[in-house]
Amino acid sequence: MSHRKIIHIDMDAFFASVEQHDHPELRGLPIAVGGSEPRGVVCAASYEARRYGVRSAMPGAKARRLCPQLIFVEVHFERYREVSAAIHRIFRNYTDRIEPLSLDEAFLDVTDNKRGESLAVKLAIEIKERIATELGLTASAGVSYNKFLAKVASDARKPNGLCTIHPTQALDFIANLPIGEFWGVGRVTKRKMLELGIHTGADLRARSLPELERYFGRAGKMFYDFARGIDERPVEAERIRKSLGCEHTFLDNTSDPSVLEARLLQVAEDLARRLERKGFLGRTLTLKVKYGDFSIASRSTSQLQEILTLEEIQRLGLKLLRGLDYTEHPVRLLGLTISNPSEELRPGMWVQQWIQFPD
Repeated sequence: MSHRKIIHIDMDAFFASVEQHDHPELRGLPIAVGGSEPRGVVCAASYEARRYGVRSAMPGAKARRLCPQLIFVEVHFERYREVSAAIHRIFRNYTDRIEPLSLDEAFLDVTDNKRGESLAVKLAIEIKERIATELGLTASAGVSYNKFLAKVASDARKPNGLCTIHPTQALDFIANLPIGEFWGVGRVTKRKMLELGIHTGADLRARSLPELERYFGRAGKMFYDFARGIDERPVEAERIRKSLGCEHTFLDNTSDPSVLEARLLQVAEDLARRLERKGFLGRTLTLKVKYGDFSIASRSTSQLQEILTLEEIQRLGLKLLRGLDYTEHPVRLLGLTISNPSEELRPGMWVQQWIQFPD
């Protein structure tokens, strides 16, 4: 049986590492990119900061409590896009089958590569070396026969690591993999898995497909396959999507303005974190409201300049929400999306569409 050859490249603490590269006086120090505002959120943390528990998407105030000597650095998205584009130019020396996941992460299908190299691990080593030599940054790489395992492999030895999962090793590797490290297992799904007694890949593999589908819906088939080392998804060449959004579905429909406005502020916070993570900027904010009868209303507002801050998203979102009459139409879902970038997205920039956050 022939296998594909997939490399997953994940830059190490990308935004923070770029800042430390560009500002040598910050090297070796705990820094956080973003998060300095009163209600700001950490966009990225250096490994020196991570030792204190500082993580991306963490409120800046909490990060400061964990690490009093933390240095907050302004976000420079244009610079990160520039470096990401340079990384992708390196990738294209090896293959055109590149699927970006974000500015700092991508899959490469090197089954039929431009170098005619049969060993994907050799290409991964060379790519890592070129990124280090040409850009002064480190990356972690995972090599395997599908996307799931390549992603898991790159996470296994961060930072600056390289891990290969051979087809003959895959089932044993998966059996020992903590369930929280499976693709698609977020905080809520992990809690549900643990409640079901599923702690490792071996536990997951012991569950039947009907059982997993009963508990996890369509994702059950994905988990069933992953536990067996199966992932048929192809590496899809670069696609540019020009919007990013988040939404929340209520457990009970509501027309309570205080509840709706409070939840809209939380959706805005989720959106702001992912905008920082993905490096996306746009000028249009759209509010999506789904009512109890499943009818949908949407309202948008566009600005002359890019929407840059959480406070701006919240202010505009509340204005849109307050312009709707939902007193007799209980709401079941709220969503916010940013779109309309002011310039064409550059190679290496990947924007996901709607990201749902169930309770």
